Formats: sequence, C-alpha cells, structure tokens
Amino acid sequence: MAFVKAAKVSDIPPGRIRVVELEEEDVALCNVDGEIFAMVNVCTHDGGPLGEGYLLGDEIECPRHGARFNVRTGEVKTLPAIIPIPTLEVKIDGDDIWVDVE
Repeated sequence: MAFVKAAKVSDIPPGRIRVVELEEEDVALCNVDGEIFAMVNVCTHDGGPLGEGYLLGDEIECPRHGARFNVRTGEVKTLPAIIPIPTLEVKIDGDDIWVDVE
C-alpha cells in the first residue's frame, strides 16, 4: 500500500466533490454525509471527468451522458456505463485525507 496525502476533510463539504492529482492520476474525492470516498476520475463509459458531475447521495453522475456509479463500491447504477469505476482506499488522520494510490 502506498498512501499519499490527498486533501483536507474541511476542504470538501458534505455533498461535494473535489478532484486532486495523485501520482499523475486524477482522483475524485466525494464527501457523503461526512464520509470521504475516492475513485479514479474517469467515467468507464466514455472517459468523461466524473469530478465535474454531480453527487446525489452516495452516487456520482457523469456530466456527459448521465451514467451513475456508487462512490462506495464503484458499482454501475445507471446506463450507459456497464463497467464499474475503480475505487481507492481512504484513511482519515485528523483533518487529513490519505488515499492508497497503488
């Protein structure tokens, strides 16, 4: 495991998304009711930037074609996507968000 500091919890209000670059890869950090989740910032349908989409409860919606994914598991919730999104392990230390980039 290779955890890197990604952001501060206080920088991402509940219901919001923040995109950060970690190890040359964009990662979308999502705050769902105070719990932080991380995923690769690329829609599996057409490569769209998920972080520019919307957080609806524990689902993220791609701004291009409306594909939705569960931020906890990466599971596809609505078409046109059919392949899950890779999710990344998150650890919180105080106000710091650490993400496993391996």
